[in-house]
Amino acid sequence: MGVTCVCQWPVPENKSEQQVVDMITKRAELLGATKIGAFCVDCETYQSSLAIAPQKTIHVMHNTEQPLTCYTILENPGSSSNCLVADTMFDQIMHKLKGFYMPRKAAKIESKGQHYELDDFVIKIGTVSVGPNTKGILFEVEYTPCVVIMDCWSLLSEFMQSFMGTHTPTLPLYLAGKQDANYTPTDTVMQYLDHFNTFMGRKTPLPPPQR
Repeated sequence: MGVTCVCQWPVPENKSEQQVVDMITKRAELLGATKIGAFCVDCETYQSSLAIAPQKTIHVMHNTEQPLTCYTILENPGSSSNCLVADTMFDQIMHKLKGFYMPRKAAKIESKGQHYELDDFVIKIGTVSVGPNTKGILFEVEYTPCVVIMDCWSLLSEFMQSFMGTHTPTLPLYLAGKQDANYTPTDTVMQYLDHFNTFMGRKTPLPPPQR
């Protein structure tokens, strides 16, 4: 995979999320993008029991781009988070730890939608929801030929500007901390987690994980 940026797409007060998604989709298709299929990134958050001090928060995430992988991020307040990359059997382990870690109420959030390709770019337009409630829109763009952020950010930003105009984001804080490192799928998941935390009203952003 290449370098990816995940950002929130603003929704005007006079439009619904679905209307904005339709507008982005039409713009992508007019530029010649080809629909590849659907995608989903989800996150379920667990809180440690009172027996564990200090309290710990664990986020368990999945990305359909890596269907056999589970990403588990342990938040460490004031320091780097820890990210464990495992297979999907880890979900069963979390269920067996229910005496120590319990899922937060209404804590499962997901971004899902359509996946497009346009030359060297991959575009994903995701509607973010918690249960039946829609929270917003996340726009993901990947530049596939490059794996080093500092080598392609200007090109990636220029491409995003063709879609987002003045709403084009600056380099996300998470990516700014690792500009000369090779990009990995974990970096995409961590960007989604930052946005999910924002939609859920949690503290953000998380620092880059320890590996």
